[in-house]
Amino acid sequence: MSIRRLPEHLVNRIAAGEVVERPASALKELVENAIDAGATRIAIRLAAGGTELIEVIDDGCGMNAAEMALALERHATSKLPDDAIDQVTTLGFRGEALPSIASVARLSLESRVRGADGWALTVDNGERVEEGPAALPPGTRVRVEQLFARVPARRKFLRSTRAEFAAAMDVVKRLAMARPDLAFSMEHDGRRVLSVQGGENRPQRVAALTDRELANNSVAINFEREGLVLGGVAAIPTFNRGVADHQYLFVNGRPVKDRLLVGAVRGAYAEMLPRDRHPVLALFLDVPADQVDVNVHPAKTEVRFRDPALARGLIVSGLRRALDEAGHRSVQRPSEAALAMWTPEPVQPAAPVYEPMTRYSGAVHESRPTFFSPPPQARAEPAAAPVPASTDFPLGVARGQVAKTYIVAEAADGLVLVDQHAAHERLVLERMRRAVQGGGVASQALLLPEVVELDEPACDRLEARTAELAEFGLELERFGPRAMLVRATPALLGQGDIHGLVTDLADELAGFDEALSLKERLDHVAATMACHGSVRAGRILSVAEMNALLREMEVTPHSGQCNHGRPTWVKLAHGDIEKLFGRK
Repeated sequence: MSIRRLPEHLVNRIAAGEVVERPASALKELVENAIDAGATRIAIRLAAGGTELIEVIDDGCGMNAAEMALALERHATSKLPDDAIDQVTTLGFRGEALPSIASVARLSLESRVRGADGWALTVDNGERVEEGPAALPPGTRVRVEQLFARVPARRKFLRSTRAEFAAAMDVVKRLAMARPDLAFSMEHDGRRVLSVQGGENRPQRVAALTDRELANNSVAINFEREGLVLGGVAAIPTFNRGVADHQYLFVNGRPVKDRLLVGAVRGAYAEMLPRDRHPVLALFLDVPADQVDVNVHPAKTEVRFRDPALARGLIVSGLRRALDEAGHRSVQRPSEAALAMWTPEPVQPAAPVYEPMTRYSGAVHESRPTFFSPPPQARAEPAAAPVPASTDFPLGVARGQVAKTYIVAEAADGLVLVDQHAAHERLVLERMRRAVQGGGVASQALLLPEVVELDEPACDRLEARTAELAEFGLELERFGPRAMLVRATPALLGQGDIHGLVTDLADELAGFDEALSLKERLDHVAATMACHGSVRAGRILSVAEMNALLREMEVTPHSGQCNHGRPTWVKLAHGDIEKLFGRK
């Protein structure tokens, strides 16, 4: 078969296969064009998830008739002033979006430059059908109708209207988040679904587009290293979601879904979140143009860094530092579902209890009913020192213990409930981290070494790491083919469940890459050890021990969540308590 040039309409359809995968990708190209045109307000209308209609109206610089005609040719762009493609500062620059969309839909383009008349033209699936003057304000209006209507092979692979709308909404949210200085509005099937005003700052815009509660449960990110700058907002670990759809990543203002960056976020939150939970965040990475290639994907959703390790390390370090500074913070209130469990039930009248006959001064008194039941049995500790004021400490002052598991404390602004095991587990982990970074964890020799029986591969894994485990304060020796001898344990942990500790460590090591040292997997090893050395649920604590735990939590990073990502404490604000009793 001889070589031939493909016809223009077929070339455009092939390009559309790369650029216009679904309505959301067409919408993304059109909104990016509006942003690059210097718009301050962008209005979007969709019908049937974008399959029937996509309309984008902006108040940008506009185009004259000649520019509009050129914009519908392939590889024609106003966004690349010279041949320096590695110095791109706009969102779009390929010059394929409009002709590609016009080849698979009916596209109407109207535009007006300030001080001039407007112009309109229409292209129906690659064929120009209308052109002439148009009346409209300065800016541009683009209408895309019946996307893929004449390409049934593409149309039948579109998802449901609801799914296509969700994808379109995600695109607009990301672009609106990247530009808090611009106003965005969006309608779907005649219903307003998004509206944000221009002139907001990043935290305001992120909270408006994700969750209003994020503002009270997040930390600000501001970190710089070797010319790279990281900013944004990140939720504290206990404010999380069941899917990773609430992570928004931007490189030089461009929304991206890059595996390197997603992996860096996961690494930064390691051991602070359960495996099935994900943080809510918006991170903005600014990189010198010569350090990143944004032209590696047709939809421009992936980037390539000249120094990937630097970019990843910046995100991990920046997030970790901000989360460290968050200290003991946790989600400030229990969930609505938890509060609903406190709904008061109707009070049933107590059955009368008859007191036995009594005799006073020789007179006989008949039995009489009383509605007082015996007082609850409780113990009180004599105060060895004046009780501190609850206003002096963020987590308040211990008032008691419930079910030998939860510490009840009174703070200035409400009632604090602390899970003693979860809290102490985090405190032990942070102590071990500091000890390892300071040169090693002190060990405590056992009076009688303990033998722990395991299978042979588990013993092999532990034996290969004995020198490194010794730095954590755990001294092991091989004791035959299927057992390990424990001579000392970390002093921080005491002599708790030694068998469980060694068994869990053997399991943890099974998931390690042999090339990684234990220090590189510090969080996993220390977390496993900390779990075995923490105060267990079911242990009665004295008031002094409870207050000591609260005070250490207040000065320890990440103490708002345990090593598995669950909250260590929750607060019932005074207003919440008043609601429970119908006072509000």
